[in-house]
Amino acid sequence: MLVRCLRASLLFVLLLFPALTFQSDLDGPNVQIVLTRSREHRPSDTSFPEPTLRVDSSLVLIPAQVTTREGAPIMDLKRKDFRIYEDGAEQEISYFAKDDAPVSIGLLLDSSGSMRNKKQKSSEAAAAFFRTANSEDEFFLIEFDDRPRLAVPFTKDTDLLYHEISHARPYGRTSLFDAIHMALGVMKGARHERKALVIVSDGGDNRSRRTFTAIKGDMLEADVQLYAMGIFDPEGASQGSREEAEGPQVLDNLAEITGGRHFPVLNLGTLPEVSTRIGQLLRSRYLLGYNPTNASRDGRYRGVKLDLAAPMDAGVHVQYRKGYYAPQQ
Repeated sequence: MLVRCLRASLLFVLLLFPALTFQSDLDGPNVQIVLTRSREHRPSDTSFPEPTLRVDSSLVLIPAQVTTREGAPIMDLKRKDFRIYEDGAEQEISYFAKDDAPVSIGLLLDSSGSMRNKKQKSSEAAAAFFRTANSEDEFFLIEFDDRPRLAVPFTKDTDLLYHEISHARPYGRTSLFDAIHMALGVMKGARHERKALVIVSDGGDNRSRRTFTAIKGDMLEADVQLYAMGIFDPEGASQGSREEAEGPQVLDNLAEITGGRHFPVLNLGTLPEVSTRIGQLLRSRYLLGYNPTNASRDGRYRGVKLDLAAPMDAGVHVQYRKGYYAPQQ
């Protein structure tokens, strides 16, 4: 009877927590990872749910990607090749994995008037990206102009997504930050542990209620990577607005703080390459963990720095989340 009960309990646990598809190297006994919602209170907003994810565990996990100058992933590194620092203090890496799990992806399509002459490029970018998708990936689509709109909720049907994208009618202004804020709320319903936002935009926000500073805070609290395909005119080819001129820097900054990457797109011929690289990066990451030497449960932000132990070729780039919020007692 006891054996039968134990078997039933084990089966329940296996059904509740499906296996992750990564190779791992874990040191230390009984490491537990628990994600809880923040206790921080913010005014309610039914249109834009608040993302309030924080880490509540003795093990801090940092996803990282290492790429060449051209953006190709480097996947032959070992745990000894990395160094992690928290608020300047070096930490012992107790967990190391190469992660290739399915991803929940939010595609954010700029359908504002500033994208009118870029509509064809953005449609081609989305189509090329879908062709590189994992069959187990899931997607949702948000289109944004004066306001963001959830055009397609979570689905695996990429034909449906492409149909919606190809029939978008650009008009109005650009609510990029509100769209990101909405996407983080939608991500709460994701099936997969890995989550990413992919933005197709000129990056020029001129309509959102959310500010750049506020959206940076949202991204730091959310366990979501951001990738961007910035559809820009060649320098000097057009006289755009101030917001359009600031677009590349906005997308660079948001991608950098989440461990993602921004790929500027200057001509249609580069789109397949850009989409392929983003697809490769989504499936080519390292996962490093450590037990922080600062055990205070004060709810404060902790800055993280990840370096390579030995010098590598010029142009090698390490992308990773730049910090996390400690659990609060």
